Amino acid sequence: MRKSGILLHISSLPSRYGIGRMGKAAYDFVDFLQTSETAYWQILPLSPTSYGDSPYQSFSVYAGNPYFIDFEKLEEQGLLEHEDYASMLWQRSPDTIDYELLYRSNITVLRRAFARFCEKPVRGYQSFKNHNKDWLPDYALFMALKDSHEGKPWFEWETELAMREKEAIAKVTKELADEIELHCFIQFIFSQQWTALKKYANQHHVQIIGDMPIYVSYDSTEVWVSPELFDLDKEKKPVEVAGCPPDPFAPEGQLWGNPLYNWAYHEKSNYKWWTARLNHAASLYDVIRIDHFRGFESYYAIPYGSPNAVNGRWRKGPNKKLFQTVGKELGALNIIAEDLGFITPGVRAMLKALHYPGMKVLQFGFDSDPDNEHLPHNFQSPHCVAYTGTHDNETLKGWLEASSKSTVKYAKKYLRVSKKSEIPDAIVACAWQSIAELAVAQMQDFLHEEKICRMNTPSVLGGNWQYRTAEEDFSPELAKEIRKLNRTYGRAVKPEEVSNPKRKYTRKSKNSENPELPEESDNTNLSTEVIET
Repeated sequence: MRKSGILLHISSLPSRYGIGRMGKAAYDFVDFLQTSETAYWQILPLSPTSYGDSPYQSFSVYAGNPYFIDFEKLEEQGLLEHEDYASMLWQRSPDTIDYELLYRSNITVLRRAFARFCEKPVRGYQSFKNHNKDWLPDYALFMALKDSHEGKPWFEWETELAMREKEAIAKVTKELADEIELHCFIQFIFSQQWTALKKYANQHHVQIIGDMPIYVSYDSTEVWVSPELFDLDKEKKPVEVAGCPPDPFAPEGQLWGNPLYNWAYHEKSNYKWWTARLNHAASLYDVIRIDHFRGFESYYAIPYGSPNAVNGRWRKGPNKKLFQTVGKELGALNIIAEDLGFITPGVRAMLKALHYPGMKVLQFGFDSDPDNEHLPHNFQSPHCVAYTGTHDNETLKGWLEASSKSTVKYAKKYLRVSKKSEIPDAIVACAWQSIAELAVAQMQDFLHEEKICRMNTPSVLGGNWQYRTAEEDFSPELAKEIRKLNRTYGRAVKPEEVSNPKRKYTRKSKNSENPELPEESDNTNLSTEVIET
């Protein structure tokens, strides 16, 4: 079945409180998607942001971002008074996210909610803690220690804490008991609000595509707690780190700095950690888009401490074996493989064996080469996802402004338009009319946003992840335009197709013995493909 999606992270939703949240604006956006007969809402990772405010650099692969917690919903629960949050300074400009303000103000409000919670606990809290005992205590302690160390990374803490010496950990766990409980409470509230939002989306025939980064941050709970999972030395320092090799767009390559995995250990443990991680992702999302998927076939390793990515080397990854092993444990998962970048025959063979849909990005197609694989007439199969651009790309208007005369000329010729200004809308239509099972565009491109509204510029620190929308952006007129696009190219949602779909996979649950806590999602049965054909 042909379907469409819109890429808009929760952070970009309208809000008076500094950043998009899981409140009214999120539910309104679901209604907008339903009205426009759009099947998928694609978001970026839900995890807490750390270095550079990036959702791809997080303190945990399991935790939810406290910034997304909606205060008005907490007020409805009796955990906040309106003045607890409404009178605070949340933004200096309504057009961008001020992460410095958020860092200070958000935790202040959540502490107030926690104080009321301690007086009158919310039903289901203990069950939530029991259900997430494999990661929650470590994460809560990690955050409590980070707070007590003025936000410093774990590798700058006292040696006995950085190395997790037993007596030192026991001591601080007792000393920081209240702070640990605070962070457990925050995750409980996040889970409640996300579960409710996703349930609402699914009930309104909208499925969630969520991003899962391949790597984790060095300053993360996982590296601090489980160094054996990563390629570290005895002092828990990375031997090599992740990145991308030099190319014409980045002469020094991309130095991401994430620690690499100890793949020999993962294979020996039958990929237990990956099974748990993917199982958790399947509980959060209907479809999992895995970032930098080619890194499972082979990955670029850069010596730790290098100033750039020039002197890296390629090393072999686990390839299809990881996902085949996970599949035996969990069943078929619904995965989109981000297969962009340096794609070798080995990567293509891995994708073909796993039968995951890859990505085509139309912005990459208009280089005057009719054989470019990102041009729709070269799509080899419908089993792919066509994007106008991703969160790492320019808006279409920004891309057009930066494009060469030859690129613009070829785009006009290919798209059969006479004016340069017609190209952005024509590219969206081109993606929608392609054979791809799923076509996705950034919300910015439906709103004709300028280059300043770009979500992220890779390898550039600062100024990213700040894009915001306003309530008036999601007008009935725009919903009608998108609905017309969906109907014209056979991508409109038909409610009977998705009301009660039969799927093959049921996520393993630990809640069966805790009936007071609902499942994290009512829609956790996933099929092997993005869209059934």
